[in-house]
Amino acid sequence: MFESTKEKFAKIEQELSNPQLASQASEMIKISREHASLREVMEMITALEKNQAQLADSREMVENEKDPELKAMASEDLELLEKEGARLIEAIEDELHPANPNDKKNAIMEIRGGAGGDESALFAGDLLRMYSRFCERQNLKMELLDSSLIGIGGVKEAIFSVTGKNAYGLLKYEAGTHRVQRVPETEKQGRVHTSTATVVVLPEAEEIDIEIKAGDIRVDTFCSSGPGGQSVNTTYSAIRILHIPTGTIVSCQDQKSQHQNKEKAMQVLRSRLLAKQEEERQASETALRKTQVGGGDRSEKIRTYNFPQDRITDHRISQSWHSINRIMDGELDEILAALKQAERDELKKQ
Repeated sequence: MFESTKEKFAKIEQELSNPQLASQASEMIKISREHASLREVMEMITALEKNQAQLADSREMVENEKDPELKAMASEDLELLEKEGARLIEAIEDELHPANPNDKKNAIMEIRGGAGGDESALFAGDLLRMYSRFCERQNLKMELLDSSLIGIGGVKEAIFSVTGKNAYGLLKYEAGTHRVQRVPETEKQGRVHTSTATVVVLPEAEEIDIEIKAGDIRVDTFCSSGPGGQSVNTTYSAIRILHIPTGTIVSCQDQKSQHQNKEKAMQVLRSRLLAKQEEERQASETALRKTQVGGGDRSEKIRTYNFPQDRITDHRISQSWHSINRIMDGELDEILAALKQAERDELKKQ
């Protein structure tokens, strides 16, 4: 089973041993990543082969065993082994044929307050914390790249990177307009308000994915504002980059130096350009920036967080979960698993 994958892995190992590869940096990076990815698949294939051997033994025992008690035990083992085999096959297929070729990439996420004034900014801040806690639970590294805060603790805008295994594949389902229904901290009459925040999830693009020519960008510097120590408002460490061919503008001010801000701004710019490229090529299939966000209007919601009823509802799959505080603390696993399964089911129909 999966003989072609084994052959491909052996071929890649042979290519890595070629001393000439060391002089081809981009090719070396590409092949090394493919090797690392396939190595994990090979471990699963080895586990599956062991599972298949155990299955054969259990089937033989079920067919030939005369002792009823031993036969019953073998039947139980057979059922467990069949479930584990099916799980391994599904996991291997997911690795070899991801629903989106960008699933294995790191992610760039953007959160912005939508409709609802200060309450939308407070909700955006809550979402930022939720994703931060989720990343901690998943052993993903989250790094804030740029932010704009309001005085009462809310977030007008936050841009951050998420680094780790299958970061984009995990978080891509979060893209869209999130709606909250609750009594805001700023509400004195106790009335429930409805507000929104928008979330963008982009696959992180690297230099080997997107080439940006020096003549295609204009870089401006300005004084950073907000947290950052003594350099705030005194040194021109913040960076704004304009990509002239597309008119895309990216700003970054949360790093300590101008060089770091430029590096992070280029990271975001490449990712936005990759998303734009994907949009133009596969408008109906890719996680697109425009379709993810819309205008932040309440009618475009993908999920509703109803605090009075302790319920979160994902409107794409018409499914609800309770224990809203637990989910807001980063326990998104059940929701993301349901969305992933819905995506699998949809692909099977095509």
